[in-house]
Amino acid sequence: MTIALRRQLQQHTFPNVSFGPFRFFEAMPWLVLAASMRVIAFNSPLIAIPATVFASIAVLHAFLVVTQRSIELAQGQTSLGALDFTEQSRLTRAILWRIGLLMLAASIAVLAAGYTSVAPHMMNGLDGMAFDQFTDIGKFWSAAVAALTLVMIVGAERNDGQVSFREAVVEVARRGVWVGAAVIALGIIYLGLGLGQGLIRNALWQFYQTSAAHPLIKNLIFFVFIFSFALLRLWVTLLVLTWGLKQSYLRAG
Repeated sequence: MTIALRRQLQQHTFPNVSFGPFRFFEAMPWLVLAASMRVIAFNSPLIAIPATVFASIAVLHAFLVVTQRSIELAQGQTSLGALDFTEQSRLTRAILWRIGLLMLAASIAVLAAGYTSVAPHMMNGLDGMAFDQFTDIGKFWSAAVAALTLVMIVGAERNDGQVSFREAVVEVARRGVWVGAAVIALGIIYLGLGLGQGLIRNALWQFYQTSAAHPLIKNLIFFVFIFSFALLRLWVTLLVLTWGLKQSYLRAG
């Protein structure tokens, strides 16, 4: 990490940014797109792969938006907001294929170890940053993937948009105490969020079965439920990881 970036995250004054209520919902369109692509991938096996790729790109775009805001809330500065759509897309694609290969390698390793039921969930590392993972280990895996993704974004900002997976891994290792603590904390939070989301999901299912409410109202409730948790999970992800990364800068002296 550069000294300039370190100082940015250690500043004690907020940048000149307006934090209106709608700032917290900027990632919502990308989450809606990601969820739509996930539904298409589930229902249309013939186009499942491209739909999954588009869903992952949408999640990364949402991650990028919230990364900017979380750094600003941590009293840091970032130029992510100055990127145009083409630059954002180039960055997300560069991160996607690297993280994609990592998830594939992890899936193969877990499969080779004999955990056949767990292996497919290793491919959901990106999705789990916004949507619920169905396994406990998958939740912690998504937390680790999110941490590596954040460090890759910060590194790309330092290197004029050039993404380096190797440098990101080295940087995570250098700051392993605080980043590792943030990943563990985030995994535990994911467990809690998953439990809460499951309870609400079951309550909504009972409501749908017994309520005489108009289908439009039911669909609206479901929409609010899904995307409220997705947005909450994404914000919690970045706030926890940004805090851990900032602490690693501060404790480094």
